[in-house]
Amino acid sequence: MITNPIFKGFNPDPCICRKGDDYYCAVSSFEWLPGIPVYHSRDLVHWELLTHVITDQVDLKRLPSAKGIWAPCLTYCEAEDRFYVVYGVMNSMNSRYFDVDNYVISAADICGPWSEPVYLHSAGFDASMLHDDDGRKYVVSLEWETREGYEKPGVICVCEYDPAQKHIVGYPQRIWRGSTDRGCIEAPHLTKRNGYYYLMCAEGGTGYNHCATMARSRHVFGPYEADPQGYFLTSTINNSNERADPDHWKFKYFNPESVLQKSGHASYVDLPNGETYVVHLTARPFVPDLRCTLGRETAIQKAQWSVDGWLRLTGDSPLAQLEVPEPNLPACPLPDMPSWDDFDDGRLHLCYYAPRILPESFASVTARPSYVRLRGQESRTSLHKVSILARKLTSVYTTVTTAVDFHPEVYQHSAGLIVYYDNQNYVNLRKTYSQTLGGSALSLVHLENGTKTEMLDTRTAVDDSQEIVMQVVFSGRKFHFAWAYKCTDGSGDACHGKLKTSELKQIGPDFDTSKFSDEYCKFGEFTGLFVGITCADRLLHERCADFDFFNYEADETKGVE
Repeated sequence: MITNPIFKGFNPDPCICRKGDDYYCAVSSFEWLPGIPVYHSRDLVHWELLTHVITDQVDLKRLPSAKGIWAPCLTYCEAEDRFYVVYGVMNSMNSRYFDVDNYVISAADICGPWSEPVYLHSAGFDASMLHDDDGRKYVVSLEWETREGYEKPGVICVCEYDPAQKHIVGYPQRIWRGSTDRGCIEAPHLTKRNGYYYLMCAEGGTGYNHCATMARSRHVFGPYEADPQGYFLTSTINNSNERADPDHWKFKYFNPESVLQKSGHASYVDLPNGETYVVHLTARPFVPDLRCTLGRETAIQKAQWSVDGWLRLTGDSPLAQLEVPEPNLPACPLPDMPSWDDFDDGRLHLCYYAPRILPESFASVTARPSYVRLRGQESRTSLHKVSILARKLTSVYTTVTTAVDFHPEVYQHSAGLIVYYDNQNYVNLRKTYSQTLGGSALSLVHLENGTKTEMLDTRTAVDDSQEIVMQVVFSGRKFHFAWAYKCTDGSGDACHGKLKTSELKQIGPDFDTSKFSDEYCKFGEFTGLFVGITCADRLLHERCADFDFFNYEADETKGVE
């Protein structure tokens, strides 16, 4: 059996495609770079993070949290033997105008190089592409509605795309307002099967009333008929009418009987053996708080086509299942991302991200052998250039340990370990210069919805001649920090930070894990919690910190309470 979610932590809006015996799934990345992670599998059971689509094609600096790259559509055009990615860059949501620019890029190989982005339109978000069997291409998206007296957030529209002219043909035409009355329609994907154009959408908002629906037509521009069942995938069974409420949270539709919540925003893939699988967005909240610290994740469900041509989950229910039968494919295990990283192989692993800028712009694994060197830049509250090298939190039972060699000279210098949701919500265990103590010191800084607390009672003088081991321990609803001097074996060689628990001293209080979530954080949503290492030089942007290792140990067998 496959146990969901398959991509744990911040991995929303999945889009799956197949080339031969290889399956690829892309997810959203918002303000984090590199952008658009692509996962690879040959059996839909074992997955690896293979590549990222977006590197230097976009400028995300100064974008607020939860903006940036939304809902990529990854497709494979068999006639051209070429991959396509359509993605949107959300620039602003001010006054609910949702200013987004949609682009398309392509590549002969999933690992690139990718073509230069071609602008499509700014009608609305969640754009995707169909490669029709006659060679024509169509772009479908939400058309965002701003006018008074019209249903919001909008309806689904479609237009043809001319690859020779690199331009859409005419204006997008409205084609569909939903198969249910849950409202908040989005995430359209067009596919063609047995002479029908199938339009898969998400409805109900990307919250607790989320679902996936289908409609179909003999013609791209319609008219479309609704699936008579309404929705084929959800976490909550109801016939609600929420068209008048554009809010997406819908907490009242939480289903206490389901581990997987918010299920919707889906895409499907047909296997050569006739089986069909659906990947979809889901989330696992703390209960009763209904806060999803891990963000929106990706799950998979087995499905089949009914005799009358509609997609149905296997079994008797449209509810997303925690365990799913494996496909009839040869097993193909793939390497897991290593938990221990000593930065010895001369490259940054694919699991590292940075907000708004590429990690390589401030992080080097060659400047000092067996270390990663971070060049300090602006404060962690900045939306411009911030030196945070982080991994997605994939379990609320995780221990992360690092060791830092850093010599601050002024109070604007700091480096250490950070738990980071966004620039207004984080906790940072830092080594900095204390004018009060006349030397280097450790202390905690906590930002909660923009309110900064310098926890002066945690200030501890430390010896500059020794590296500092820092650790954060997540134990479900709580997490805390600890520290120690890095041990040696007596010859001066480091012990790779493998300390006994008794040698680590907790610093500061326990923090509430649930608060670092979409639902609690006021200035951003749609992402998830990261944990990483960081350096700041708010004076000259040149002071560096060297980190000896990064050890990420997650117990992903445990769920969320």
